[in-house]
Amino acid sequence: MTTNNVLKTIVAAGLALSIVACGSKQSGHDHDQEEQAKEAPATTEAPAASAAQHATDPEFKKQLTTVFDSYATLKDAFVSSNATQVKQEATTVLGALGKVDMKLVTGAAHHDWMTYLSSMQKSLQEIGASADIEAQRVAFSALSNDLYKAIKAFGLSGETAYYDYCPMAFNNKGGYWLSKEDKIQNPYFGDEMLTCGSVEEKLQ
Repeated sequence: MTTNNVLKTIVAAGLALSIVACGSKQSGHDHDQEEQAKEAPATTEAPAASAAQHATDPEFKKQLTTVFDSYATLKDAFVSSNATQVKQEATTVLGALGKVDMKLVTGAAHHDWMTYLSSMQKSLQEIGASADIEAQRVAFSALSNDLYKAIKAFGLSGETAYYDYCPMAFNNKGGYWLSKEDKIQNPYFGDEMLTCGSVEEKLQ
């Protein structure tokens, strides 16, 4: 086999593996969810929307929805791979977080919110302090995981959040993000692999 043919074979194999990896479904973060995924039939449809875990003041949900809206704009900046815009949008999300009235939640709900809030603020500060898009993406992944937990706990006001997953992000370790639509636009690869990923969960 000639050198050119060998190279073509390697490239084709790599492309095939990428397609398979992007099409694969991952669900959940723990063992129980993995076991459920093995038993469930394969589907390309998003699951039914999950209900909030805490009974929450409507005003708190509105404020959290504003955070989610700002986050969605930040996600779009990552899709565009624009590090400067990412820094700007991170500041906007941080401002929206600062306007969420923590006194509107009490007891276990208040404890949960303070935990998520601290982590999200830290991630946003890390995004804003870096001009490296890849370093920003690492912090964005952590932000996405905490915002997912917050939305799952408290819910949104009149909106749906789609929890998406790309198995190839971060050297095939995988990465999650949130979106306002079920169309995949990958913030971890941008134009390189824009539609790589799948919808894992719907939150309202």
